[in-house]
Amino acid sequence: MIADAWHAVRLGVRAAAGRLAAGLAVTLLAAAVPVATVWLLRGLLDALSGGDGAARALPGGGTARALAWFVPVLVLAAALPSLATFLEHEVGRVVGRRAQSDLYLATARLTGLARLEDPAFHDRLRMAQSAGRTGPGQVIAGLLGTGQLVVTLAGLVAVLAAISPAIAAVTLLGLVPALVAEIRLSREQAAMLWSISPHERREFFYAELQTSLPAAKEVRLLGLSELFRLRMLDELAAADGQRRRLDARTLRVQFALGVLSALVLGGALTWAALSGTFSVGDISALVAGIAALQATLASLVARVALIHHALLLYRHFRAVLDSEPDLPLAAAPVPPLRREIQLRDVWFRYSPEHKWILRGVNLVIPHGSAVGLVGLNGAGKSTLVKLLCRFYDPDRGAILWDGTDIRELSLPGLRERIGALFQDYMSYELTAAENIALGDIHAPLDSAPAAAARAGIDPVLRALPHGYDTMLSRLFAEEDSAGVLLSGGQWQRLALARTYLRDRRDLLILDEPSSGLDAEAEHAIHHGLRAHRTGATSLLISHRLGALRDADLLVVLSGGVVIERGTHAELLALDGEYARLFHLQADGYRPESEPVG
Repeated sequence: MIADAWHAVRLGVRAAAGRLAAGLAVTLLAAAVPVATVWLLRGLLDALSGGDGAARALPGGGTARALAWFVPVLVLAAALPSLATFLEHEVGRVVGRRAQSDLYLATARLTGLARLEDPAFHDRLRMAQSAGRTGPGQVIAGLLGTGQLVVTLAGLVAVLAAISPAIAAVTLLGLVPALVAEIRLSREQAAMLWSISPHERREFFYAELQTSLPAAKEVRLLGLSELFRLRMLDELAAADGQRRRLDARTLRVQFALGVLSALVLGGALTWAALSGTFSVGDISALVAGIAALQATLASLVARVALIHHALLLYRHFRAVLDSEPDLPLAAAPVPPLRREIQLRDVWFRYSPEHKWILRGVNLVIPHGSAVGLVGLNGAGKSTLVKLLCRFYDPDRGAILWDGTDIRELSLPGLRERIGALFQDYMSYELTAAENIALGDIHAPLDSAPAAAARAGIDPVLRALPHGYDTMLSRLFAEEDSAGVLLSGGQWQRLALARTYLRDRRDLLILDEPSSGLDAEAEHAIHHGLRAHRTGATSLLISHRLGALRDADLLVVLSGGVVIERGTHAELLALDGEYARLFHLQADGYRPESEPVG
């Protein structure tokens, strides 16, 4: 816990040292104000009543001198809270931006996909994102506030001890049970927030389905809104049940602490009144001091509980920040591909609890050749692509780049030499030009139209309301420019243009590049792709086997192993799995009366 607090302080110093120093100064000054108020009130009342307490309350004594000290303290009491709040918010904003930046950089270090596909890590990341926005500022503000309350508490205890050590000691006894109880409650609250994370994640999922554009048509056509509403409410009720149990416990504990506080105050004042040994100023100072002391104790307990809770959540933020890269990194430069990419006895599964996806795959992708990958859904084609891009490492075996294990090469350097169009390509809610330019952020800004022309999408983009500067989103459209949504086939062409912009890479991966296109567009796209990949090393994946028949080598995956390899003609002659799949597709284009050749 101390390490987490120190981490937050160091973050605050790096992000907002000047504002933090100003906040510390204001905090210390504000801490002295309640103590000075009680002490000066005692002297003022003794001076007004003519008692001898005035002489020991202030240097020089007298009502005028008491007022001369009292009024400025009242001014500070009125002004300092607003200034402290302003500085607290300023520190929180600056530190929050720095924390979000650090969190973004930490997640960027996760260069693979394993953690991003882990539900537990997603829960931790969601809590870290929430804690990162406000957590560091809350921790720093909590530390400053706790320091202020401790200084105030010490001063009030000194004032009360000067009047009656016994009353000061009894009043302090209320701190221990309150502090212990609140810290326990804060731990229970942090544990509760972690335990309801799965419920909140599913609740958010069901709620998002109602407004998600990809889901909107199916949800409405199939009448799924009520089903998902009820499931959302079930998850919300499960989470609320845990919150309710903790709230009920908190209510009981705080009620008991309130009764204890009232009994301490009432007993102390009764004893002071009946003893007859205190002046008017003493009694007034006791009343004000005990009230201020109990209020300070209550604030201190609450502040400690809050900072304890903030630190518990801050641990999720630190856990993500301290996450080691999920893939071992090397720094060896990646040379241009000259000979081949080889998969040697590659085994892979997504976790020990999952079945093997790849079971000893051996495959050679020769330099300058086009290799087509064929197989039913679940055969391991997309997994093999993930391994080639090194989003995962094989559990066994190796992938070699001209004889060197890619785990020994620079990961950014490797990916710089790969161009890919994934089956689940992204549709960025940015302008048309930006959507293409993301393919190579180092390419000239005016290169997007040429890439779009090669993908056959240039006329469509030029016809948009603002051409290439049109926002392809209705969610983030500007007020004076309505956003435009493209069709699925148009988005796929746009993604292909992004791939074209990443031109002349050593390895080109095309995963279902024409799955959303009509027959004419598919023909045009594949004609363009053949020209694009001429002389390049490419891996082609498609369920439409006619689109792969001109590949230099066809490889059939089944059950996580390579079962066939050869050219289109060779595999047809083999009359195995490839021939079966090819004839099944070809039958769909023959008249029913035409026999199968």
